[in-house]
Amino acid sequence: MDIEKVEKVVKKKRTKFPEKLIQEIAEAAERHNLDDKELDELVKEIKKANQRAGVENGEAVGTVAAQSVGEPGTQMTMRTFHYAGVAELNVTLGLPRLIEIVDARKKISTPTMGIYFDEEYSADEEFVRRIANRIGKIILNDILKDFNVNYANMNLSIEIDEEKVADKRLDYDEIIAKIEKAFKKVDIDKNLLSFEPTISDPKHAIRELRLLADKVRDLQISGVKNIGKVVIRKEGPEWAIHTEGSNLGAVLKMEGVNKTRTSTNDIHEVEKVLGVEAARNAIIHEAQSTMEEQGLTVDVRHIMLVADMMTADGKVKSIGRHGISGEKASVLARASFEETGKHLLRASIRGEVDHLTGIIENIIIGQPIPLGTGSVGVVMKDKK
Repeated sequence: MDIEKVEKVVKKKRTKFPEKLIQEIAEAAERHNLDDKELDELVKEIKKANQRAGVENGEAVGTVAAQSVGEPGTQMTMRTFHYAGVAELNVTLGLPRLIEIVDARKKISTPTMGIYFDEEYSADEEFVRRIANRIGKIILNDILKDFNVNYANMNLSIEIDEEKVADKRLDYDEIIAKIEKAFKKVDIDKNLLSFEPTISDPKHAIRELRLLADKVRDLQISGVKNIGKVVIRKEGPEWAIHTEGSNLGAVLKMEGVNKTRTSTNDIHEVEKVLGVEAARNAIIHEAQSTMEEQGLTVDVRHIMLVADMMTADGKVKSIGRHGISGEKASVLARASFEETGKHLLRASIRGEVDHLTGIIENIIIGQPIPLGTGSVGVVMKDKK
């Protein structure tokens, strides 16, 4: 059934539906082969349901949202779990993760990414493994066959394992170039390399050699900044990569990476790379999946309100004294939350005026709150 026909019926009922809902009605009408009368009845019922689902004027939505998120939050666990089905990656879940989200932490405890690929590459295991080795951190120690510290000659010799290089899909010449750039005194004979420390004081020669040995072992030869381990997983017909650490900007630039499905759990990084609207969606998604993982269902609208409050100013803010609660217009509301003395003192120095427009300040001074029945004022006109 065409959408225009449904739009006409909706208009006739003097109501307004979102585009997506109109589309769904049209699809349902086509699926069930509805005639005009039945379509009319369907729209009428949906209008009723839509009105029932709306929020009453003067409803204390903030309080309801706070209770609806806070109450299930008390039933959450405090542990850090292993990533679903992968032993090598840890990810913070439960209450600590929820606190991390609403606190809008700059540094989260376990940043991770889920990297997915475009259709033509998603089933190609070889391509995915090659990309995984470009993303994950690989140090020189991972591709060595032999590592020998010679204290008699005061030098260090290593042998690169060509099989490991091939297995990790790395370019041998690139590795050599990186080694030459990092170390001045290096002698290269095919895959045998020997290093000499720069010794300024003979007394500390052994220490210098040991430091050089550590530096050689830990030289990073491949990988994206801030990303450590990577795990390749087969999810249905396609391959995906899960990482420890996160760098959304660098990963999205890689060829074959699906830009719409690749995600990170670091909200500030989402904001930096994709903007505040994407960060709002990330807050909703992260909070909801944290709840669902614990088997708790919270209506998405409560979480949406939290996300809207956190991103209303065009940047992600926390819900604590450094964010939303600390920036309220009312002095009494700020003082009731945290650091009471500080807020009252500052307000008195500045000569601030509290207009008592919110809830908290009205409760403090014992007036009806401007919500529910308190949002209506009755005026009587006396007869002339």
